[in-house]
Amino acid sequence: MTGHGTTVDSADESGTVELEDGEVDTTLASRATVYGLFVRLFDEPDEQVYEAIDDGSLSQELATLVERADLEIDSPQLETDDDLRTLKARFNDIFEVGVPMPSVPLYESSHRDDVSWHDLNLDLARAYDYYGLDVDDSNREDHDNLRLQLEFASYLARREAVGDPDARAARRDFLDRHLTVFARQLSDAIESEPNTGVYGELADFLEAFVAAEHRSLASTDQ
Repeated sequence: MTGHGTTVDSADESGTVELEDGEVDTTLASRATVYGLFVRLFDEPDEQVYEAIDDGSLSQELATLVERADLEIDSPQLETDDDLRTLKARFNDIFEVGVPMPSVPLYESSHRDDVSWHDLNLDLARAYDYYGLDVDDSNREDHDNLRLQLEFASYLARREAVGDPDARAARRDFLDRHLTVFARQLSDAIESEPNTGVYGELADFLEAFVAAEHRSLASTDQ
């Protein structure tokens, strides 16, 4: 599992289990790709990300992926009037800088009062470990970091896309216990902040996408 570089798949660098006939569910693969894009977008923007937002190509790509993902949501129009330096500052002001913590921390435990930091991170650590995944110690991220959870969501969707029989149940459980709740609370938190720019739209889209995925899994499992 790759992306921000905070997790690795110690068992298989590709993070997938290939079917003998090579078939891939393109709907699930598209959902996995969206989660992978979220990993990049919820990190400090680099020049490539900035240009994709600025020239509209990111919004076009997301529109294509949302259509292929077969979820009942609208694709976002992610736009900014910022230059790259200002966009980086905006990201850091919202998500990374603050005393004693950022305005909108990218950690699930910071948004939940119903579970302790220890229990939440232990639950996620066990989920990652079940699939042979480790957090890269050099980045020192807790297991409940948003980018880690998005990488895991992408990983599980890719496994299901190539036919892993256990991945679907794991995806629903992960969304039930973590990502659906986290995305909703993150969106609520950023809504109350001023001057969020494109990141307010991004948080709203994350909440909508994860909720739609959750509904899709629940409806097809009935």
